Amino acid sequence: MKSTLGYIFSLGSGIFSWASKKQAIVAQSSAEAEYIAAAAASNQATWLRRILEDMGEKQEEPTTIYCDNKSAIAISKNSV
Repeated sequence: MKSTLGYIFSLGSGIFSWASKKQAIVAQSSAEAEYIAAAAASNQATWLRRILEDMGEKQEEPTTIYCDNKSAIAISKNSV
């Protein structure tokens, strides 16, 4: 069964980008599904940062991505 991924991005007190959709592939574990979702959020964050930079609003601080799956976090820290 395909997992559903979701993320939101806020700037200040407002949400300006969000998604909730079925993943394109069937993950073999919840850790893999969460890792795929975090990767999708990371790709969106990169795109949004570039858009903001094009608008003259370059973000100097890193973007924080929250993930509640310990295994997915461990994979992201050492994906080898």
